[in-house]
Amino acid sequence: MKFYNSVGPNPRVVKLFMAEKGIEIPEVMIDLRGGENRRAPYNVDVNPTGQTPALQLDDGSVLTEVTAICEYLDEKFPEPALVGTTAEQRANTRMWTRRIDLTICEPLVNGFRFAEGLALFEPRMRCLPEAAAGLKAIAQDGIRWLDPLIAGRDYIAGDAVSLADVMLFAFLDFGASVGQPIDPACANILRWYERMKSRPSVQAN
Repeated sequence: MKFYNSVGPNPRVVKLFMAEKGIEIPEVMIDLRGGENRRAPYNVDVNPTGQTPALQLDDGSVLTEVTAICEYLDEKFPEPALVGTTAEQRANTRMWTRRIDLTICEPLVNGFRFAEGLALFEPRMRCLPEAAAGLKAIAQDGIRWLDPLIAGRDYIAGDAVSLADVMLFAFLDFGASVGQPIDPACANILRWYERMKSRPSVQAN
């Protein structure tokens, strides 16, 4: 296998996921800032959407999309399970991962793209600068919505770290670096964030 990596929270989700599972896959760094992902050969031979990350399998086929890559790796390398070992656990993890993606991650990263990242992203995709402030507010609403739901929990989707935790951490950590910090009133999220920050997978990535 070969992992196409770059800067940004999406590739970091997969890197953290692999670190949690103890997986090492040869990687190719793609120059996102230089636009390598938006031109051939990457957007022809690897990912036609021009996005990172991507995972080339042993048969030469390519997987893209963070959740698809992580779920594949969880099935290919089942220990420790980060999506689940039963249908119920997998459904629960997928539910929380989807909620987090829609309510926090997507608006957070688009809020960045349409504001601080506008100069980089405007030539590459349709950007809505007028929506940036609202998207950032939606992400903060999502964080505040999640905060009471994880009271008393060590992790988002259960008693052990999962894809939901890995995804949320990568995006909240990115948000903190681009002017979208966690609201100090969200004590449960902050407690969870500090727990995740101390994990060896995060320390290494």
